[in-house]
Amino acid sequence: MARLLQEVDPGEAGLDGKALDRLDRHVAHHVDEGRLPGFLVAVSRGGRVAHLTTYGRRDVAAGLPVEADTLWRLYSMTKPVTAVAVLLLVEEGRLSLDDPLERHLPAFAEPRVYDGGSGAGMRTRPAAGPVLIRHLLTHTAGLTFGFYYRHPVDALYRESGLEYSVPPGADLAQTVEVYARMPLQFDPGTQWNYSVASNVLGRVIEVVSGQPLDAFFTERILRPLGMTDTGFHIGPEQAGRLAELYGETDGGGIEPVPGLPVHGRPRFLSGSGGLVSSAYDFHRFMEMLRRGGELDGVRLLSADSVGMMTRNQLPGDATLRSFGAPVHQEPGNDGLGFGFNVSVVTDPSRTLAPSSLGTYGWTGVATTAFWVDPRHELTVQFMTQVRPKTLKIFPELRRLVHEALVR
Repeated sequence: MARLLQEVDPGEAGLDGKALDRLDRHVAHHVDEGRLPGFLVAVSRGGRVAHLTTYGRRDVAAGLPVEADTLWRLYSMTKPVTAVAVLLLVEEGRLSLDDPLERHLPAFAEPRVYDGGSGAGMRTRPAAGPVLIRHLLTHTAGLTFGFYYRHPVDALYRESGLEYSVPPGADLAQTVEVYARMPLQFDPGTQWNYSVASNVLGRVIEVVSGQPLDAFFTERILRPLGMTDTGFHIGPEQAGRLAELYGETDGGGIEPVPGLPVHGRPRFLSGSGGLVSSAYDFHRFMEMLRRGGELDGVRLLSADSVGMMTRNQLPGDATLRSFGAPVHQEPGNDGLGFGFNVSVVTDPSRTLAPSSLGTYGWTGVATTAFWVDPRHELTVQFMTQVRPKTLKIFPELRRLVHEALVR
């Protein structure tokens, strides 16, 4: 176990300490109003932590404070880790980005695409082409989530027990078999739709490597990077540091809600959202990406692979708004492209919050977020544990961090 520590004063790192104080006060106000239980925010420049704040409670009922070594459910911040795992196999020649998915998971052979109707009257047709590994990494495969409630295929996912992405009691292999029976929403490579694709990638990693997903992550990513507090479950010695998970109530408060099981190895290993981690560990993961695949003398990926992961991979340099399925055609997706399981700023003049060209990162459903700004050698992480309904933290968080940059 290691704790994240502040290593340098903000001014020495080219950051405005008063602006960072405004950031802290802004987020602390949400805690004081009962909209967040507590939080951790860390801002690093050139690999050195220049701002680290903890505030509020990791467990409100027990009165336990957020601390630097608190453990957090990452949810979708797991996806970039899954992308790194895929690229490790690509670099070894065991997998290609242009491999048809059916080569590794035969259940996905001869995919079919939604062609109208709903329920028992739904019509499908043969897909124009196969799902490729790169389609899964970019969420352009035609898969979806059952909780969208926007498309007839979303409803079919729910009817098949996939409202929360995994049928009750199923493991990863069984879950992915159910995905394979679903029609695609669109032909592979023709739209962007955030989806269960990273769970499919998790199963591909298992099949190609011959290892369970948790074993591959530990052996090839977590242990080499010294991420000893990160995994798909926690041990008894870690349990006291785990933050409670909350949901936002209709009245704007918070209440405890159930989450993915993390006490003991889960049956379902989710490459989409299964990891638990600490601020120290995730700082190391971000730094590995910022440094082009290397950290403390350990090279995980080539700089070319990291560059490919963190560049916009959407056709014609499209944005999430212009290339997205209807559910994603919103102003917050302007100016953002998508790499391999990370969003990428392609036009800072159109983003909802101030950003630098090439900044990449992602968020988690429990209101966690990270981003890497290569131009300013900046990494930022924000940790809390609230599944929101109306709460919006990230645009202001980005704006306030951007305001702190003085050189």
